[in-house]
Amino acid sequence: MNATILHESHGRIRIRLKQRRMTLEQADQLEAWLQSRNWAQQITVHERTCTVIAYYSGDRRAVLDDFRRFSWKEAEKNVNLPAHSSRALNREFEEKLVGKIMLKAACTLFLPPPLRIARILWHMVPFVRRGLRCLLRRRIKVDLLDALSISISACRGDFGTAGAVTFLLEVGELLEEWTRKKSMEDLARCMSLNIDRVWLRTEQGEVLVPVSQVQPGDAVIVRAGSVIPMDGIVLEGEATVNQASLTGESIPAIKRPNSTVYAGTVVEEGECVLEVKQASGQSRYDQIVHMIEQSEQMKSAAESKAAHLADKLVPYTFVGSLLSFALTRNVARALSVLMVDFSCALKLAMPLAVLSAMREAGKAHVTVKGGKFLEAVAAADTVVFDKTGTLTHACPRVWLSGGA
Repeated sequence: MNATILHESHGRIRIRLKQRRMTLEQADQLEAWLQSRNWAQQITVHERTCTVIAYYSGDRRAVLDDFRRFSWKEAEKNVNLPAHSSRALNREFEEKLVGKIMLKAACTLFLPPPLRIARILWHMVPFVRRGLRCLLRRRIKVDLLDALSISISACRGDFGTAGAVTFLLEVGELLEEWTRKKSMEDLARCMSLNIDRVWLRTEQGEVLVPVSQVQPGDAVIVRAGSVIPMDGIVLEGEATVNQASLTGESIPAIKRPNSTVYAGTVVEEGECVLEVKQASGQSRYDQIVHMIEQSEQMKSAAESKAAHLADKLVPYTFVGSLLSFALTRNVARALSVLMVDFSCALKLAMPLAVLSAMREAGKAHVTVKGGKFLEAVAAADTVVFDKTGTLTHACPRVWLSGGA
C-alpha cells in the first residue's frame, strides 16, 4: 500500500492512502484487517478523506511494515466483513441530514415568498394529519400538541415560525430514527456470526463461496477452529463441537454422521462435512438474533411508564399555554409554551437506554431478550443457573488436606 504519514505521536499514527476514493466496503475491509494485527488497539478509517488513525502498542516498525504489506486482494480473501456495518447507515443519514439543512437554507434565501409559503404548507400536512387523527380518536398526545402549535402560527400568518417548527420537528424525527436504527444495528452486529464465506464441496473439489449462495442440501466443509455457519446434519467425519453459545453445555459434544449441528457453535477438534438444512437467515441462531432485533416489542414497565407519562404531560402543557394567554393576552407567548415540550425526549430516552444496555451486555457475551428482562434482573435477589457452563468453566480440582 502506498501511503503518507500525516502525523504521529507516541502510540498513535495518522496515515493517508494515496488513492482518490475509498468505498464503504473497502473502509470496512481495511479497518477489520488492521484491527486483527497484534499491535492494534483502536483503528478508525475515514473513507471520505482516505485516512487511517491507528492507536498501537509495541514497535512502530511493525506497524509501518503491516501498512506496506497490505493489499486489497489479500484483505478481500482473508477478511470476513461484518454482516451488520454501521458505516453505510451513518452515511445514509448524514447525507439526509446535510441535504435537509442545505435545502432549507437554499429555499429561505432564494425562493420567492409565495413559493416559500407553499413549501411550508406542504411540509405541515403530515403533522396536521397526525394531530387530527389524535383529535378524532379523542386522545391528547404529543402529535396534537405539535399540530396545534404549527397550525396556530400559520393561521396568524407567521409562516416563518411555522416553517421553523416544522423543520425542527423533521430534523428531530430524522435524528430519532437514526439513533434507533444505529442502536439496533450495533446490537445485531454484537450478536451476528460475521461469516461471509464458506468452503463448499462440489464435483470440482472445494470451492470458497459467499454464504448467501449456499442452499439447503449443499455440502459444507467445517474444520477445527471454525464456526458452523448453518444448521445441518453431519455427512462425513467426526468433530467435537462447543455448543455453549446455544445450550450452555460446558463439555463439547461429539458429532458423528447423522448428528445435528447448529449455526453459531464452534468446532474445537476434528473436521466434518455437513449437509445444510437451513439456509442463511433461517437457522436457530439467526432466529435468536432476529428476536433480539425485535426486542422493542418486549418493553419494560419503565419504558411503558415513560411513554404514558409523556402523553400525560400534554394536557398540562395546554393548560400552561391557556394560562399564559389569559394573563398576557399575547398569542406568541402562549405559542412558546406549546413549543417548549419535553415529551418527545422522554419517549426517546428510555428505549435508547434499554437498547444501549442490551448492546453492552452483548459485548460481554450476555444475551438479553428485551427490556422487561433487564428490569426483572434488577428486581431479583436470587438467580438459579441450571447448567455448569453458564458461569463456571467445569474444571474440577482435587484439594489435598494435611494429614489425610
